[in-house]
Amino acid sequence: MTTIKKSIQVTVNGERLNREVEPRTHLVDFLRENVGLKGSHLGCEHGVCGACTVRLNGQIVRGCLVLAVQADGGSVDTVEGLSRQGVLADLQKAFLKHNALQCGFCTPGMLMAAADVVQHNPRANRQQVREAISSNYCRCTGYHAIVDAICSVLAKRAQEVA
Repeated sequence: MTTIKKSIQVTVNGERLNREVEPRTHLVDFLRENVGLKGSHLGCEHGVCGACTVRLNGQIVRGCLVLAVQADGGSVDTVEGLSRQGVLADLQKAFLKHNALQCGFCTPGMLMAAADVVQHNPRANRQQVREAISSNYCRCTGYHAIVDAICSVLAKRAQEVA
């Protein structure tokens, strides 16, 4: 039996890629298996947990609900793209400082959701931060430390602007 493949062009973390994929391949599987980026995790495969959260064309999406062929011609940012030149991004440092991670399974998706908050709502209060990350499931931390970490980054950035 012949497997049908489709050629796609996608920019991942700033790098333009040309790949052949089966039309049924989910974006998170494409990133993990075809691109070698293991940061995005595959949890529920139903779009509920948020472990596979990535940014597609500037919008946060669940990588398990988007097919790789739907990203053709687009731009994908993953948790690996949050750091620049091997230096941890401020959100990653804040997660470490505030102990906002334990098992680490949800962390990549949570960081992507947090980055979206910081980018699109730089004046978010604690309640708005909680709402923004509420679609990402974490079984370990209870969210308090995660909200603390995100709010600390928002506060630091607000001071730098002032």
